[in-house]
Amino acid sequence: MAENTETGKRKIWVRGFFMLLMALVYQVTGTVMFIVTIIQFVLALLSDEPNDRLVSFGRSLGKYLQQLAHFLTFASEQVPFPFSEWPSGD
Repeated sequence: MAENTETGKRKIWVRGFFMLLMALVYQVTGTVMFIVTIIQFVLALLSDEPNDRLVSFGRSLGKYLQQLAHFLTFASEQVPFPFSEWPSGD
């Protein structure tokens, strides 16, 4: 039984390491989202419509932020990108 407890403790420490890493990625991704928002707003002002490629990227970035939040709050065990696939923007 002590072996299972040690394995469980090791898993939580490994997850903790990934959580710290993904929390940092969450902060950087939020900054990227802010920059994309500003660029998209300026482009929409200039051309009267949003840029389709930025719309798609924004969707995938939003899904990625959701994956990060789910992992950080223990709602999911799957570690997000770069340890899994980048979400699609479709």
